[in-house]
Formats: sequence, C-alpha cells, structure tokens
Amino acid sequence: MQQVYNTQWKNNRNTAAALGYFDGVHIGHQFLIEQAKQYAVQHGLSPAVFTFTKNVKLGHKGKDILSAEQKIEIMEAMGVELFYSPDFIEFAGLAPEEFVEDILIGSMGVKAVFCGENFFFGKNRSGNVQVLKTLCAERGVEVFIVPTVELDGITVSSSEIRNALAAGNIPLANRMLGRPYTIDFRVVHGKKLGRKMGTPTINQIYPDSMCTPKEGVYITATIVEGKSYPSATGFGDRPTVNGTYQSCETTISGFSGNLYEEKVKVEFYSYLFPTQKFENVSQLAEMISSALEQADNYFDKEEHRSEKQQ
Repeated sequence: MQQVYNTQWKNNRNTAAALGYFDGVHIGHQFLIEQAKQYAVQHGLSPAVFTFTKNVKLGHKGKDILSAEQKIEIMEAMGVELFYSPDFIEFAGLAPEEFVEDILIGSMGVKAVFCGENFFFGKNRSGNVQVLKTLCAERGVEVFIVPTVELDGITVSSSEIRNALAAGNIPLANRMLGRPYTIDFRVVHGKKLGRKMGTPTINQIYPDSMCTPKEGVYITATIVEGKSYPSATGFGDRPTVNGTYQSCETTISGFSGNLYEEKVKVEFYSYLFPTQKFENVSQLAEMISSALEQADNYFDKEEHRSEKQQ
C-alpha cells in the first residue's frame, strides 16, 4: 500500500476513494471502504482512502482510538492501495471547490468518491455532501453517500466506541470495531515491583492523543512474535504503590522474556473489576494472580478461544 502525506503529490492512476478520518476503522467505516474497493475493482481503478494526520486538537474530533500504525495496518489488510493522509493544516484553509479540484482530482486522481452522510470538508467545514455532489458532478466525478451502520439499534460511531470504552463495556466496543480493541504502545521501564512479587509485567503509557478505557483490570491477550498469550491488564494510577500517573500494566500467562522498548499489541476482551488500593503488595500480587487465572479460564472456553486466535 502506498502511503502519501504530501498534498503536492500527483497520482498517476485513477482512484475510487473513501473519504473520512476513520478513527477506529469500525464496522461502519469498513462497510464504506469496502464499497469504494468494490467499485474500484469493477471499474479498473485503484481503491484509495483520503484521511488526514491530526497533529493539532480539533474540536469536532475526539481522542484517537487507533494509533496511526494500526490504522495503516488495518486498511492495508482491507486491500486499500493508496493511503492518502496529509497533515490537516495542509488543506484546512482550502475552499470546498479547491479541495475537490486540488486534492481529490488534482492530487488523488479520483473518478468516484464514497463518504458518510455527515461528511464535511473545506474551510470551516463549509462543504457538506450536497456541496460535494454538485462540485463533483461538474467535474465528472461520481459521488456515493453510504448509509450508517447500526448495531442493536445504536448507530455505530467512533463516539459510541469511546463511550463504551469509558464505561468498560469491552464486548460492545469490540462488536462495533469488528475486532478486539487493541493498544500497541512501546513497553517502558516501570518500578519493577511486579517482578519482585513474582508477577513480572509490561508497562505501556497511553499518549495524550489516545482515548483511554475505564480504569480497572481487564482480561486481555498479548501478542508476542505472532503468538497470542492470555494476559491480565490493569489500567489506572496504581494506588497501592502510590502511582502518580496512569499506566497500563499487563501480566502475561506463560511468557517470560524482555520486551522493553518493543511495541507490543495488547487486545482487550472483558472488564473484571475496578482499580483498588490494597493494604500491601502481597494482596496486590494475589489480585494479579486471580485476574490471570480468570484470563486463562476465559480463553480455555471454546466460545472465546477463536477470539484470541483472530
């Protein structure tokens, strides 16, 4: 998959492009991207995505669900051939006409575009789907408005996924994502208390740009060198050891090794219980062992074994 981050780049192939920020690349986004991909295959075009790199805080966008690397990995697996993601500042000042002419046609070579019903573009979000249809029709570009996807009567959206994560409702978040909610942050050095307690952990810190789940302990699976291990993850400020910042600490069943400085994927499956302050580290160690046993039992069940293997 070709990745482009420069609006001055000119495509030498015509494309059918899905438009949007695609935070989460949830099942609604997947449906939209798949529509663009199918059209591209049928009309001899390259399936493409127009998105953007968000290096500034945007009032109409919440914190990210996926890292940039995750987003690219998922879209590549979906068959996207062109991932076009300039910095938001590069095109934010363009009028709707300039956006269509310079970005979609001039740079990306679009012949068809696909977007959701609530797509906005252009300076101050002055362009909507009706404006897009008019501007594209004048230039021979087809526009397809893809309806939203519902799950149990809820419109699937990045906001709903963030709400589910904040409530600790991991099964709902995972259903809307179409895969387990996953972090892939670099492993950093902690206080090494887990190792002293006989339960070594990996420590990962959420960047400020990423949304966080509800504080507490979770059943997770940790991916190391392509192998999935049951694990238990605690997210919070570690009150028992007087923590001063939120961290994600994961104990991995059946694994021993040094993962410092590596980017490790941790998949979330179920919320167990809230963060609590124990009287001593021995009680903390017992809690970790109990959580890890619950993780092992969770994946031993036939209905959950396939989840971990996905």
